[in-house]
Amino acid sequence: MGGVDALLDSTALARLREALGTAEYTSAGIQNHLGEDAAAAAARNDFRAALRITQAGGGRLDTLIRLFICGQTEPLDRVAAALAPLPLESASPLLEADGDGVRAAIELEPYGDWWVVADLSAGMRPGRPLPGDHVLGIGGASSTLAAATVRHPVGTALDLGTGCGVQALHLSTHARRTTATDVLPRALRFAATTAALNGLDWELLEGDLTRPVAGRRFDLVVSNPPFVAGPGTTAHTYRDSGRPGDAVCAELVAAAPALLADGGHMQFLANWLHVSGGDWRERVNDWLAGTGLDAWVIQREVSDPLAYVNLWLADASEDAAHQPQLAAAWLDWFDAQKVDAVGFGLITLRAAGHDDPTVRIEDLRHTVGGDLGPLISDWFARQDFLRGADLLRTRFRAAPGLTLRQEATMGEEGWEVGQQLLALPDGLRWVEEVDPVALTLVGACDGSVTLADQVDLLAVAHEVPAPVLAEVAVPLVSHLVERGVLLPCEP
Repeated sequence: MGGVDALLDSTALARLREALGTAEYTSAGIQNHLGEDAAAAAARNDFRAALRITQAGGGRLDTLIRLFICGQTEPLDRVAAALAPLPLESASPLLEADGDGVRAAIELEPYGDWWVVADLSAGMRPGRPLPGDHVLGIGGASSTLAAATVRHPVGTALDLGTGCGVQALHLSTHARRTTATDVLPRALRFAATTAALNGLDWELLEGDLTRPVAGRRFDLVVSNPPFVAGPGTTAHTYRDSGRPGDAVCAELVAAAPALLADGGHMQFLANWLHVSGGDWRERVNDWLAGTGLDAWVIQREVSDPLAYVNLWLADASEDAAHQPQLAAAWLDWFDAQKVDAVGFGLITLRAAGHDDPTVRIEDLRHTVGGDLGPLISDWFARQDFLRGADLLRTRFRAAPGLTLRQEATMGEEGWEVGQQLLALPDGLRWVEEVDPVALTLVGACDGSVTLADQVDLLAVAHEVPAPVLAEVAVPLVSHLVERGVLLPCEP
C-alpha cells in the first residue's frame, strides 16, 4: 500500500471480511433480505421499511444493516455477535459509543461484490456540517465516472484524487497494476482500508493530483477531481481544488500528454464556466489546443449560478446560519467573472499519436441507453475507422432499430412533411435531421453495395454529376458513421 496504513491491522481486516461475508452483508444479500423496494429506499436515505424489516429479524445481517446502513445505535451484545470473529475492541475504528450501545463511526457500505470504507455521509449525520477533510463514499459523481470509464485490459492505471478508492476498485478489475493518489492522508488511509478489505493491493501516494507521479506514464488515468468552480478557496477538500474557477480541469488537460502512455486514455469529470459573451466550447477547446490528444468532451448538465451554489452548500451540509453569507460571496465572485452558468460533463482524452487529432466538444444532455463507457470506446473506434477509410469504397448498413420520424403540417394539398429525423433507439440515442436525398441514401444502406455505387445511382436519379454528389455524400456519411447511424460492413 505504498506505506499507507489501513484503519485496522491485517488480522482484524481478515476477520472483518469473514464477518461481513458470512453474515451476507453484501449488495445482493441486503437486497435479498430487504426486498428490492426497501433496499432502493434505503439507498435514498429513506430507512423506514429497512428498519421495520430488521427490527422484526434480529439476525447478524439485521444488526449490520441497522448499524451501517440506517445509522442506528445498537446494543453491544448484538454488535459483537454480528462482527464475530472480529472482537469489539479490534473494531473500535468502525464504531463509537452512544449511551449503552454503539453506532457506526465510519461508512462501511457494500458495493457490488466489494465493500467501501469512507466517512459517514450527511444523511447519516443530519444537520451536521461536513468537516473540511471529509472523505466521500459512493455518490452520484463516482458512479457516473465508473459507468463512463473505458474498460479495456491495461497494464497500468491511475486514479487521481482517489478518496475512499471507488474508482481504484473498478480499475483493479482490468489493470495489472493500480496506482492512486490523494492530497489527504486520511483519504489514503480509507483507500488502504477499502483495498485491504477486498484483498487488493494498490500503490497509494500522497500529493496534489499529478505531482506524486511526475515523470510516469499510464495506460489509463481516471479522476473524480475537486472540480467545483468558485473563487479558489478550499472549504472542503473533496470538492474544492484551491484553484479559481475551472482552472483545475484545465490543469488536468494540460497534464495529460506527459501522463499518458502511447494509446492511453484519460477520463475525468469536469466543470467549465459559461462566461457572458463567450462560448463554453471555445473555452474548453483552448484547454485542448496543442496537446496533440484526441478528445471527446460531452456536456451532460448546465446549472445557473444560484442553483449551483445552493447545490454545493447543501451537499456539504453547510451551517444554515452562515449559508446566506457563503452563498453571497460565491455568487458575487460569479458576477465579477461574468459567469452565466456552469456546465458539468466528462472529458475523455487519448494519446493516439496523430498529427491532426480529432476533437469533439458537444452537448449530450439526453438519456443514453446503457453505460457510457462502452459507447465512448465505440466512438473512438469509429474515429479510427474514419481516419483510415476510403468511404466511397466501403459498404454500409443502417444501425439496428434505426427509426424515421416525420413532422408534417396540414397544407392546402394535405400533409406537408417538414422535418425528417433519423433516431437511434439505443446507445447514444442521437437524432439527426436529414433531407430527402440523405434519407434515400441511408435507406439504401443494406450492406450490398459500396457508397460509390449508391452515389452513381442517386446521381442518375437526380440528374446531378456523380463527383458533385460525392462531395456532399462523403462528409454526410462520415458524420452519420461518427454518430453510429451508419455502420461499416466487413470487407
